[in-house]
Amino acid sequence: MSYVRQHLTSAEFAGVVGFDPFNEPFAGTYDSGQTSRTWEQNVLWPFYVKFRARMDAAGWQAKPAFVEPNLFWNANIDFQKQEGGLLDAGTLGPRYVFNTHFYDQKAISGVFMWGKAGDGQYATDFAAVRDRASAAGATALVSEFGHPLSGSVSDKAPTVVKAMYQALDSRVPGASWWSKPEGSGPVLSGSQWQWDLYSGRHHELMNGNPDKVLTSGDAWNDEDLSAVGLDDSGKAVLRQDARLLDRLYPSATAGRTLAFTYEDRSRDGSTTLTWNPVPSSLPNVSQLVGTGQYGLLMWRSDGTTAPTELHLPASFPAASTTVVSDLGAVSGPPAYTSTTPIATAAEPGGTGSRRLLLTATDSGTPHYALITNGAANPSSTLLNAAKAELTAWAATHG
Repeated sequence: MSYVRQHLTSAEFAGVVGFDPFNEPFAGTYDSGQTSRTWEQNVLWPFYVKFRARMDAAGWQAKPAFVEPNLFWNANIDFQKQEGGLLDAGTLGPRYVFNTHFYDQKAISGVFMWGKAGDGQYATDFAAVRDRASAAGATALVSEFGHPLSGSVSDKAPTVVKAMYQALDSRVPGASWWSKPEGSGPVLSGSQWQWDLYSGRHHELMNGNPDKVLTSGDAWNDEDLSAVGLDDSGKAVLRQDARLLDRLYPSATAGRTLAFTYEDRSRDGSTTLTWNPVPSSLPNVSQLVGTGQYGLLMWRSDGTTAPTELHLPASFPAASTTVVSDLGAVSGPPAYTSTTPIATAAEPGGTGSRRLLLTATDSGTPHYALITNGAANPSSTLLNAAKAELTAWAATHG
């Protein structure tokens, strides 16, 4: 850590988010009289405390430790599940992030889950992450999730991964989101496993063993979960639906997020997966969205002057993006200025990506914003009618 700190520029080191000291911790075999919970309490957590001190000594004081509990604390197969989740660590606070992984072992097994994943499939599993982090007074991160893209269970991937992204967005399934959005909970940060440029081109020795040359998967676990690979020209290409991977999401909220949902309209083969349709009780909103993608963010302001930010997927170019909010209703939001309540701007980093900026400088006020790429050039009449419907709806849920 000292070496990294000393050999990166200040700008480069600023791009280092933090440190995960132990990937998927598990004792293997517990000592006599020890349980998964006591192992976390007496072995794992003291290690993290020591590591936190080493981070501070190495100049990483301002960066959090991304601490993982026992690998199986939130397993979704009963015989794997073990008590844990850093239950005895007390309040972690901002210097730690409650960091966990989630894979659907039932779906991966090919035995314990028949068929595809559906709406709300992982709402309970990810609610457990939210609740455990909240009890620990820490931010949560699901730093690995995903599903195999080849093999006998790969047909489940479009629905399994969609359901995981859905559960990151909200703890409420799509079928009931519009009737109780206030139950959404915080939006969880996550990182899909994985982004492997060598997917399909592996030729590696597993653990250096010349008798185990792996070519179908990686030499880590002989896995194939990569959302990306290289084509014959060496260009990086997606192996999954871009609508699933490039998502609308709130990257910074000026206040407190109350609710969020995103309907990506990703595909499972030729089937469009729509798990969160706009209800018929909002006919003008439904007409505005049509068959397009949409997201809806609700937040409560806290007087912060900086805008609320949402990442705009490539499928939301500014000219085709419509925003209906209590801050206004606009099709084709303009470029950002400090006096423009609804605007777009480039995302930092020079990636070419765009972000939506929503500015509300009041305090304690609930706000909402529907963002969609549905209707082309919607009329002011439709925009105003949709706004009236959403304002009335939000008043009952804010």
